[in-house]
Amino acid sequence: MAEAVSKRLALDANLPLDLAEGFPVAHDFREVCVERNYSLWLPPTAVQELTFIAEAGSDPKKKLLAIKALSNLLAWKIQPFDLEPVQHGYAERFSRLLRDRCLLPETEVNDGMILAETSLKGLPMLVTSDAHILDIEPVQLSVAFADKGLVPVTPMHPKPILKTLQGKR
Repeated sequence: MAEAVSKRLALDANLPLDLAEGFPVAHDFREVCVERNYSLWLPPTAVQELTFIAEAGSDPKKKLLAIKALSNLLAWKIQPFDLEPVQHGYAERFSRLLRDRCLLPETEVNDGMILAETSLKGLPMLVTSDAHILDIEPVQLSVAFADKGLVPVTPMHPKPILKTLQGKR
């Protein structure tokens, strides 16, 4: 019998912000995922990023978008999740590893945390439009996950996923 494919996806903070701004690709992506019974999950660091922007953001427009995103997560069927306390330490060490290997810039601590949190939750894919994450060489990322004993996560932009789910080429 074939192994079941996970229909659970993690989202980076930029996807809820895109939904709040009304970007059609983000809304189409979410709607198709919901129609196809995919569950959408938001890692703790992504929730923290949205909360920080909503509470202390310097850009008024982005602040309002973050507030709207946080207010609508459940209505959009996006489920925030948390980890066990010890897992936060694993995520911090994984983020450090990615920066030590120059797979992420030194300033992109949260990107590494979000990748690790996605893995620790057992989610196979992180949907993001963040170039820092999408530009990581896949083999080097897989090796980093293996070196920390984590399940690999595939970062993907929402557009190709949407095209695939809609059956377009």
